Amino acid sequence: MNWLLPEHIADALPDEAARIEGLRRAILDLFRAHGYEYVMPPMLEYLGSLLTGSGSDLTLRTFTLIDQLSGRMLGLRADMTPQVTRIDAHLLNRPGVTRLCYCGSILHALPASLLASREPIQIGAEIYGYAGIEADVGIIRLMDRALGLAGTPVSRIDLGHAGVFRALAGAAKLDEETERKILQLLLSKDVPGLRDACAGIGMPHRSALLTLPELYGGIESLEAASSRLPALPEIAAALASLRALRQALPELPLSFDLADLRGYNYHNGVVFSAYCQGLPGAIAQGGRYDGVGKVFGRARPATGFSMDLRAIARLGDGEKPASAVVAPWAADDGALAARIAALREAGTMVIELLPGESPGEGPRCDRRLARENGDWIIRSIDRD
Repeated sequence: MNWLLPEHIADALPDEAARIEGLRRAILDLFRAHGYEYVMPPMLEYLGSLLTGSGSDLTLRTFTLIDQLSGRMLGLRADMTPQVTRIDAHLLNRPGVTRLCYCGSILHALPASLLASREPIQIGAEIYGYAGIEADVGIIRLMDRALGLAGTPVSRIDLGHAGVFRALAGAAKLDEETERKILQLLLSKDVPGLRDACAGIGMPHRSALLTLPELYGGIESLEAASSRLPALPEIAAALASLRALRQALPELPLSFDLADLRGYNYHNGVVFSAYCQGLPGAIAQGGRYDGVGKVFGRARPATGFSMDLRAIARLGDGEKPASAVVAPWAADDGALAARIAALREAGTMVIELLPGESPGEGPRCDRRLARENGDWIIRSIDRD
């Protein structure tokens, strides 16, 4: 059965492919209008470069192979953000702020969920070189506009901060294994398991870790965090950043979740996830990852977001099937050939039928070119 594809891998047929491509162009045009420059990293890189910064999160999701030329281990990218960070830090190496965007297929050795594709089409935008919260405000607004453009307006944007858990883990002097275990329990919202894992941690840090899953909701959750978490400078700074974002983005449906630590090994500041009505999982995610470019020779403040165009295309309002004008084979008819060329130049799809061909099941042909009084006129097929 040579026509079968691997699990969680699928073709994009004409209607879906057209919607994906339309969204790609529209969103990249949006990014360009906001000053983001487009880059195209390679699908294949040395493994160490691909796993930099986000290593423990991406190791199991990255396909690997041996380079026949160098003998070194290569990886097929599972996330484009480390690649774009490498471009900013090593290749561009510009002073000041740099805005970059990207779009392309990535490959996952394991699917992110039961229904997820192992070949998402990742599109995103990143800001490098600006540590202020204004960059986070701009990125979150850009994400919201991109999703609105795709016909999937957000119903909720959850904000969190990696610094809260990192400060608690440091204050409690958690070893690496315990920190990793507690992190996974927080991500899965496993409160009984979290209680067991924290049993040997002294107070008040045990109480603070057990409180994190309860700190979600509106602005009141930040006030609860201020009163229930230890008075550590890092926590105070993190909560201040979240309050500032709430104040700067009153038009957006922001909420807070201090136990949402996806990408914890990569992000080190504000993190955010966007959701739409009727879908349990996030449709776009991002956050701050200051200093990740250090391994490429330049540590820079950085923040950004990304989303899967395949998933977004399935959620948005379906586009009408493409319609086309059908025309006879032009052959030596110069007037007909000129009319077809003019229509195509204006953006109209024209299918020039081959000799003996009739309109098939491809693009919907709802109009035709007909000769009337020596001119080629567009007529509706439905009225004929």
